[in-house]
Amino acid sequence: MSELTRITAPEGVAPAAQYSHVVLGTGRFVAVSGQLALDADGRVVGEGDAAAQARQVFENLRRCLTSAGATFDDVVKLTYFVTDMAHMGAIRAARAAPLSDDRQPAASAVQVGGLVRPEFLMEIEAFAVVAP
Repeated sequence: MSELTRITAPEGVAPAAQYSHVVLGTGRFVAVSGQLALDADGRVVGEGDAAAQARQVFENLRRCLTSAGATFDDVVKLTYFVTDMAHMGAIRAARAAPLSDDRQPAASAVQVGGLVRPEFLMEIEAFAVVAP
């Protein structure tokens, strides 16, 4: 795990809610492509169910991070692409287990008109910094 500094409320900026405005550190950069709610065999998990899709997406992120020698503690940025902002509650619930309140990454959420296939409700990408 790298030593990361998380700034939730830089001077003159409103405090962040469940994310950090700034995360900085040194180490090896890891970029994880946007993950979808697919199981290991490429089948959609939780069609029409945002909570099930969010859990699968975070499990896929965990597996990708592990393959790079990283954990969620190393994540400095998450980007959420959702077809409906109403899915953010399910994402926050799924995110709670792997990301402790004191180690929140920077984050952005974007509502999109659609993803690669209509059954996907969200896609989430991650950036991490791992100690050298």
